[in-house]
Amino acid sequence: MASTANGPRVAPDATPGSHHPFRLGWTAFAAVLMIFGGAMAVFEGIAAIAKSDVFITTRNYVFQFNLTGWGWIHLVIGIVIVLAGCALFTGAEWARVVGIVLAGLGALANFLWLPHYPLWSIVLIAIDVFIIWALCADLQWEKPQREKKV
Repeated sequence: MASTANGPRVAPDATPGSHHPFRLGWTAFAAVLMIFGGAMAVFEGIAAIAKSDVFITTRNYVFQFNLTGWGWIHLVIGIVIVLAGCALFTGAEWARVVGIVLAGLGALANFLWLPHYPLWSIVLIAIDVFIIWALCADLQWEKPQREKKV
């Protein structure tokens, strides 16, 4: 509640389109994770394309893929995730849905990447799960607000 010099106390704007600090916090958290996780995927892709000695391969693993091909996949997914993360900061609603889908694809790609770099893959899977959680938590907060207005 805010007080004015000449009048009664007035409540802050609580319209569904207004930005609530909780909503901005989760969206910002997801955007930062998307930019960080996407950048890490880009670096992962560049290292794989360059056939770096950083990567290991295990024998007789169920998922056997070409290192260079997976490098290009990680590079493209990483770039799109970074762009969607930047779009979240602008308030683009499409970026939230795209972020959830891309984080799911990124988690799947990193799961299939486990034989090449297990620790890095596990960290990026965790980041992708946190992105999905943060973006979905933001959507759950908006739903009661819309129902209250109607």
